[in-house]
Amino acid sequence: MTPFAFVIHPIDARRDVARKYPIARYLPEPVIEWFLKRKSAQVLSEIKGIRSATGAETKGWFIGCPLTPKMMLELPLDFVYDKILECCELAADLGAKIIGLGAFTAVVGDGGETIAKRSPIPVTTGNSYTVATAMDGAMEAAKLLGIQPSQAVLAVVGATGSIGRTCAILMAPSFAKTILVGRDYERTAAVASEASKAGGNVEATTDIERIREADVIVTVTSAGGALIEPHMLKSGSVICDVARPRDVSLRVAQERKDVLVIEGGVVEVPGEVDFGFNFGFPPKTAYACMSETMLLALENRPEPFTVGKTVSPDQVREIEQLAQKHGFHLAGFRSFEKPVSEETIREVLRHVKRSESLTARVEAAPEA
Repeated sequence: MTPFAFVIHPIDARRDVARKYPIARYLPEPVIEWFLKRKSAQVLSEIKGIRSATGAETKGWFIGCPLTPKMMLELPLDFVYDKILECCELAADLGAKIIGLGAFTAVVGDGGETIAKRSPIPVTTGNSYTVATAMDGAMEAAKLLGIQPSQAVLAVVGATGSIGRTCAILMAPSFAKTILVGRDYERTAAVASEASKAGGNVEATTDIERIREADVIVTVTSAGGALIEPHMLKSGSVICDVARPRDVSLRVAQERKDVLVIEGGVVEVPGEVDFGFNFGFPPKTAYACMSETMLLALENRPEPFTVGKTVSPDQVREIEQLAQKHGFHLAGFRSFEKPVSEETIREVLRHVKRSESLTARVEAAPEA
């Protein structure tokens, strides 16, 4: 057996810290951050019951890094690295042979490269399997809403990041047009050129408002907060939000009933899995980044499979094959921490029809 560990951290200082320390609900955020800054890495739970379709088994631990994304962006980078390395050292002491970096710990700084060099055990960010499940989820959701990729527009927000770049390269050939959105035009244009060579009709832009043209959106930035607001979205579109914290504003769920927002990378884990920790998912399911770490442990491959700012298409294909081998698969959809049911899909389609009907009436109305 090859044991593993996985780093998790609070996303929202007050909400997430209050799960363990209820008094945090009543404290100002700066006070909570002061407290977190002085905490050490800690074991949050032991993970048991993971059993592959091949019969292989593994166990692991969730290791808590006491920093929020906001803190990771504002504190000195060396301080942040030291906190993440505390997690790696604690995992090694427990007997873990590989550790996965979760959420913002996978993107802060150089995407895990410095951590991988200093860690006593191999590190992976999980981004290869995150790409695979983001693409599968977006395409399956599009199918449910009747979107035909060959006649549709794709947008990738955060296209110069490791996940966004590879999603663009692998998905663009299936769509009529692809719009890549990034903060730096030259870097975004370079990704657009790569995706075009793969067979896509691809444009680069720094204007996030261009996503209004898209039928399918994959968004995966490291912005640390909401970028996509209700007015930016086309009726009937699918948005796969892979970012943590989310790129899509909660207002979208409240105001735009005619679009479908899904979280990328919700995976069913084989076996009678007990995570020993509630991170908001149904039993036996996990994020894709967590699942990549488990896959490497089951395969007895404690190696830095995905590290840095680049994920290659070959890495995505390989991890997909390992997922099939061991019995990991996409576990439906979730949206803003709630499951997406068949009724949810029907409700979106009903609102799309209403929106189309209203648009048709407005266009047919005589001018005053």
